[in-house]
Amino acid sequence: MALPLSYVARNLWVRRLTTVLTAGGMALVVFVFTAVLMLDAGLSAALVSTGDADNVLFIRKGAVTEVQSSIERDEAALIETFPQVARGARGEPLASREIVVLNSLPKADTGKRSNVPIRGVPTVGLLLRPQVRIVAGRMFKPGSTEIVVGGAVARQFAGVELGQALTFAQRGWTVVGIFDAGRTAFDSEIWGDAEQLQQAFRRVSWSAVIARLARHDELDALAAAVAADPRLQVEVKRERQFYEDEARGLSTFINVLGLALSVIFSLGATIGAAITMYASVANRTAEIGTLRALGFGRRAILGAFLLEALLLALVGGLAGVAGAALLQDLSISATNFQSFSELAFAFAMTPRIVVEALLFALMMGFVGGVLPALKAARLKIADALRAA
Repeated sequence: MALPLSYVARNLWVRRLTTVLTAGGMALVVFVFTAVLMLDAGLSAALVSTGDADNVLFIRKGAVTEVQSSIERDEAALIETFPQVARGARGEPLASREIVVLNSLPKADTGKRSNVPIRGVPTVGLLLRPQVRIVAGRMFKPGSTEIVVGGAVARQFAGVELGQALTFAQRGWTVVGIFDAGRTAFDSEIWGDAEQLQQAFRRVSWSAVIARLARHDELDALAAAVAADPRLQVEVKRERQFYEDEARGLSTFINVLGLALSVIFSLGATIGAAITMYASVANRTAEIGTLRALGFGRRAILGAFLLEALLLALVGGLAGVAGAALLQDLSISATNFQSFSELAFAFAMTPRIVVEALLFALMMGFVGGVLPALKAARLKIADALRAA
């Protein structure tokens, strides 16, 4: 015979202060755990959604970032001839020869300088990024020294307001627009004309070539053709996969640091839950004896106290998840360890994160409650009644 759930819930309500304090400690741990998962999910969402599913990126063999890569002009021209590369209405290849360099700018809040990627994009490159839209001002004119800045750059760096002039590569560049790229990595970049930026930075080669596949399933055929051509020293991968790989170091850092903190904090919360449950057993010894005398077995007592610990943890878990959900409107920036540039991304809550956070809370409740529950179940009826 099992004890009713109402009995368990009533005991938590009777000890309201202790319940709130213990659940509050668990809520803080779950909040940290959930926030870490949300950061990693936000980073993944920002980078995976940066590229188009049908876009592929050509990069120099051995290079892990576009900044490190170099593709010669004759190689870029050869890439555009592959039949797997899509063609436009006039038969032109949908391939964008781009240059990516780093330039340091002062942060708006601290004044400290941080690296910002500057991307040279031709007209076709804009067509390959339909998620990018101008939200203030206008797009730069091809062949000019005009630039547009991503929304994250506009928010976090000084001197990039509309109409402002930036000086780099011994030229003056005028900010004529601010674009929104849907919280992708492009939001953390500055864009300008590819030819102008290549000349300004005295580059004779491109950093990368981005192309649209003629068909979604032709990546393997294209990769095989590239590998078989001795004139090419490049590798090709889907644009989304490239950005996901580029952020793997930052993602690992966030997970290791965050989960280490969560484990350390969870030890304290688990000990707090155990202390609370031990105190509950000590205060209800006579009650436990009475229940045993009424016919409730050891398993019923064990189940009731263990369920009480799990309910306590569930309350804390729900509170922690609710608090973490408020972070979804926040964006943060961190240095991408691969490219050594600033990358802005937001906290992202997903159903999977909610489930994992609640399971983590229940695990703390189980670990903290199992020993006190065993103690309560092992109490002898005579000894328990004598304590009354």
